[in-house]
Amino acid sequence: MPSFRDSLVGYSDWLGYGHGERVDAWVARLDYNGPELEAFRRAALPDCAAYRAWRTTPEAARGVRASKVDLRRDVEAARRQAIEREELKAFTFVSPTSLPEPPREGLLAGVPIAIKDLMRVAGMPLSGGGRAIGREVQARDAEVVARLRRAGASIIGLTNLHEFAYGITSDNPHFGRVVNPAAPDRIPGGSSGGSAAAVAAGIVPLAVGTCTAGSVRIPAACCGIVGFKPSYDAVPREGVLDLSPTLDHVGPMGVSVDACARMFAAMLDMTEEPPWQEHSLAGKKAARLRGYFEEPIDAEVRAAVDEAMAAMGNDGASCVDHTIDGIELAPAIQFNTICAEAAAVHADLLGPHGGEYGEDVRVRLEIGHFLPGHWYVKAQRMRRQLVDRIEAAFENADVLVCATMRAPAPRVGANKVSIGGSDFVLHTGVTHLTLPWNLSGLPAVSIPWTRSHDGVPICVQVVARRGEDWQALAVAERLERAAPWRRAAR
Repeated sequence: MPSFRDSLVGYSDWLGYGHGERVDAWVARLDYNGPELEAFRRAALPDCAAYRAWRTTPEAARGVRASKVDLRRDVEAARRQAIEREELKAFTFVSPTSLPEPPREGLLAGVPIAIKDLMRVAGMPLSGGGRAIGREVQARDAEVVARLRRAGASIIGLTNLHEFAYGITSDNPHFGRVVNPAAPDRIPGGSSGGSAAAVAAGIVPLAVGTCTAGSVRIPAACCGIVGFKPSYDAVPREGVLDLSPTLDHVGPMGVSVDACARMFAAMLDMTEEPPWQEHSLAGKKAARLRGYFEEPIDAEVRAAVDEAMAAMGNDGASCVDHTIDGIELAPAIQFNTICAEAAAVHADLLGPHGGEYGEDVRVRLEIGHFLPGHWYVKAQRMRRQLVDRIEAAFENADVLVCATMRAPAPRVGANKVSIGGSDFVLHTGVTHLTLPWNLSGLPAVSIPWTRSHDGVPICVQVVARRGEDWQALAVAERLERAAPWRRAAR
């Protein structure tokens, strides 16, 4: 009877991938994700159809006013600062020459922005944060980038990321480890760590990120800025490198909810910002997510959610508690979805160029080969069941509220997260509260609420129904007004 190790080597040879000398890394990574795999094995196959991702066109909310925020900056000063702040490792490329005079009209006229190095930007080299695809200068923009240019934005450069967007530390072996400006001894989050750092450092007021398990909201939370993941495919992904196509989203990261809303309108190719802000939360119903979302949770994070819910009540909202049955299986569903889809995306590239990948990303892509195909089918049926239960939460609520992360940003170099006496492997522990909204495709906003006793950002998350993106932003903006973080900033 062949051993497990021998079986992996033989199966890899049969697939035509080979590299059996890497079996120790494969076994270690499968052990690392053992809890998700065991939970998935034990779960029953739901009697339902598989999950189906579909495009969303978010309707303008019945708001009462549009924002008046002024985001204009000195574009040349922003470009120079991006070069001078090299120690942050926030950029993979900065425009080497002065940019043209910014347009005088458009939603983002006069606003310097940065783009995650995962999407085509004409005249700039695309790397995906890696070496395996080279750094070819692009001839045309991704669709979302083209829309931002039409809105008047000035793109100063491309931001660093966890290689190919497959990780949450933004410790990039090719371009350096992104530094968290808000807490340099803590991770900046990922994969959009460079975008978050560029905003948090004051280089640009807005940056573009992508989000597969929380890669917009997690770095936003780690660095103390706002991150918005729109409804699935509300923002086009044409020209953006895939990681896990049914989970991937493109979204804005910025200094405020106002700023993110302005960029979101431009991403939708709107010529003007629709009325979306509310005067109060009177008439809104907010459900605080309990159970999985707070068992366990850091004491200071729990207190922040307590305060945020109290602030919503004081602003007129009706607040209730809610639990979602089966939500504890979300990490297992996510793992079996992203592993299969990411392995498929990189299948042709990994074989001939495996040695050009960073070790952590390479091994995660490799183990996707060893998960059976029927597990992916099972995962999509489990996902359908879970999404139905998540959407049922809105029968008695307009928005759902929870922390963005169970604990403040982990320290650089940590392999685990300890919360309330429980240890979690780093990746799953950090993504637990964000990944359900990628699985379901619902819009979610992370806003900084306060700081921990040692100065690390603590953030809360607002989630709305699919397509109600403007409502998510409106509620988040009201909550942001009450946040101790903003009051301290003023």
